[in-house]
Order: sequence, then C-alpha cells, then structure tokens
Amino acid sequence: MAVLPEGTPCWADAMVSDLDSTKAFYGAVLGWTFGESASEFGNYTTAYSDGRAVAAVVPPMPGGEEPQPAWCLYFASPDAAATAERIRANGGEVLMGPMPVGDFGTMVLARDPGGVAFGVWQAGSHEGFEKQGEPGAYTWAEVLTREPGKADAFFPAVFPFTTKRMDTDEVDYKVFHVGGRPVLGRMRIGPGELPPEAPSYVSVFFAVQDCDAAVGRVTEHGGQLFFGPMDSPYGRFAAVGDPQGAAFGIIDLGAASGDAPALADA
Repeated sequence: MAVLPEGTPCWADAMVSDLDSTKAFYGAVLGWTFGESASEFGNYTTAYSDGRAVAAVVPPMPGGEEPQPAWCLYFASPDAAATAERIRANGGEVLMGPMPVGDFGTMVLARDPGGVAFGVWQAGSHEGFEKQGEPGAYTWAEVLTREPGKADAFFPAVFPFTTKRMDTDEVDYKVFHVGGRPVLGRMRIGPGELPPEAPSYVSVFFAVQDCDAAVGRVTEHGGQLFFGPMDSPYGRFAAVGDPQGAAFGIIDLGAASGDAPALADA
C-alpha cells in the first residue's frame, strides 16, 4: 500500500555538483540543517527543517556525464514497476529504475514526452516529506512545459489525476487533482519565457516567511533571481536558482493578495 495516495508529491531532491556549498546556501536561505551523507547511497544527504525531513541533496554519480543541477519531484506510487510501465506505454522515457534503495523504498526516474524530468517513489521505511506547507518546507510544484498538450495527456494516464483548468485568458494553466485535492500545476512556457537551452521542468516551491527577505538571502549567498517577487492570490512568490544553477520557487503563503481565478472542467 502507498503511504500517500498515488500521484501525490511525496519527496524532492536536488542533484548538485558541490555538496558543501549547496548545504551552506540552503541553510542560509531556508534554514535547513543536514544529516550525515550516506556514502553507501552516493552521499545522499537529507535536509531538515525544525528536525523534520523536508528534502535532500546528492552529487552526480561518478563516471557519467555531469548533468545540469536540478530539483526533482517524486510522486507516490504503490507499485513503482507498474508506474514505470505506464510511463513507457504513454510515450514517456524511464531513465533509471525501478531501483530498490535499501529498505527506504523503490525509485524511478523518468521524463514525460515533452522532456519534463520527474521521479516516482514507492515508499518503504522512508515515507517522504515529514513537513509541508510551512516555512522551510515543500508546498507546491508546477510542470513548466513548452508542450502542454503532451503533459496534459501523459500525467493523468500515468497517475490517477483529474484535471481542472484555470478560468482565465492570462495564462495557460491547469491543475491536477488526486481525490479532489489539488496536487500539481501545469503551466505553458511561452516563446522567450525561458532561454532556448533550458529544458521544460518541474518547479518545486518551498514556503518562506518573507519572500523579499528570502530573495535577499538567495542573492547574498550566490544564487540568482529569475522572476519576482510578485504578489498572487496564493502568496508572494519568486523564481530563483541556487549557486549550482538548480531552479526552484519560494513563496510566502501568508502574503496572499487578490482573488484566485476559478477552476473549470478541462
């Protein structure tokens, strides 16, 4: 049995080239502390907020081509092998796995037909986030894609998602739900909104107490501001990157402004 309903975001990790500087950055920006690196699992290092596991960082595997540093969001699955088969059957690509990770669980790394990378996690002793929706922890994620039609067909075929669209002409945005609860956004990337070499990706958002102050810490400690800060009905948010180049979002959930657009049937 899955600990969380299938398709629910359950974990996030960042693959980065310099573990020490990355830990210093996220410690300064999000207040994280870090456990001991697990050498038997490629120096996988868990991050904690208020003593609760919220994410992890890991260096690239030795010997291969060094990938672009990036955050990866994992979706809960009761059967990682079955999920991997659905990924392949619906035009996606399985990059790794299903691979047991000790007694912690089983992982899959994959890409959707539009090139969006993501993970699948079948929980063992590691169930996922121990804290969510609070400062220092994961709170939301969005698939940012140049090929929204492919994402819209793929993700609900792989996971038990139902889909709503944001009832506005200002942005092409859909929301995937599990059991009636919103779990993931999907936003179309328009021409010129990302550099041509930047892939479509999942933007992982972490909550902060003050978005502007957090942006200041990002730039002070060697990160980048890509967009914002900007007010929204969901909170004041910004798109940023760490010193290694891994992009992520920060949002002050207590600073919501304006009315949220209605969601309509997709």
